[in-house]
Amino acid sequence: MDRFRMIFQYFQSNSESVMNGICGLLTLASIKMYTCIEFSCPCLPQYNMAYGLGIMFVPPIALFLCGLILNRQSLVMLEEWSRPQGRRKKDLAVIRYLCSSIMQRAMVAPAAWIIVTLLDGKCLICAFSGSMDPENFVDFASASPVQVQQLLAKVPCKDEELMRNNTSHKAVSSYLRCWSQALGWSILLILIIAAFLARWLRPCFNQAALMQARHWSNYIDIEQKIFEETCCEHSRLFAHKCILHFFESMRQEIKLHSFSLPRQGKGTEGEEDLLRGITDQDQVNKLLKTWYYEKPPL
Repeated sequence: MDRFRMIFQYFQSNSESVMNGICGLLTLASIKMYTCIEFSCPCLPQYNMAYGLGIMFVPPIALFLCGLILNRQSLVMLEEWSRPQGRRKKDLAVIRYLCSSIMQRAMVAPAAWIIVTLLDGKCLICAFSGSMDPENFVDFASASPVQVQQLLAKVPCKDEELMRNNTSHKAVSSYLRCWSQALGWSILLILIIAAFLARWLRPCFNQAALMQARHWSNYIDIEQKIFEETCCEHSRLFAHKCILHFFESMRQEIKLHSFSLPRQGKGTEGEEDLLRGITDQDQVNKLLKTWYYEKPPL
């Protein structure tokens, strides 16, 4: 039990490292998920683009939402943004810092999915094979417009009968795959350059303001954790007090069944100190309401 408590305390004190680990796991999971999925294009003119673009962009949206849900700081940021002003003023720099940190971590897994799909090329071939100009390919030049649309829609499906005697489907696939891979490598290069510039240009900005935003964002996170721990401890003591009071009121019936009640001693004095005189539901509700609407100034 002590080991689990130590692990839990480590996670609480190193929330940033934990978030980075979750971000890495989501990225690896997205890549593994794409490699395990068997991509099969419908090869129909009216569905190819919707299916190809859906596979490319719908899972990244789900991964982005998962990144927001798993990041504890997203809830902290929303609470800080929506809380009443009270006696403690809001710092927009801290909220912006939290928002940028959350978005950066949440965007890693979706970006990895999109880059992997572009480098693979199947989604782009399925989505845009029907949009190609048939005049640029020999086997499509002599066909009617309806046949051209059917042939172009069948390009991602190599096993179709229409494609067995048609050699231009390889040219269309190669052309679209080249564009897809070029786009994927370009996005990857842009992201690397952006990360490089953000890393090296960071000292050029106001470091004092950045340190202040980081410090108070960590403070808000730790304050919320300690408040939740204190609420849990107070709830436990309050429940213990209520149960003792119940058994004290049932003393006569308990004596008839030959049970003995624990006597109040020094242990209950410590509980009274922690309860701080808050011993009924209305007082607890008032305390929580005061904390929400009028947090003490820093």
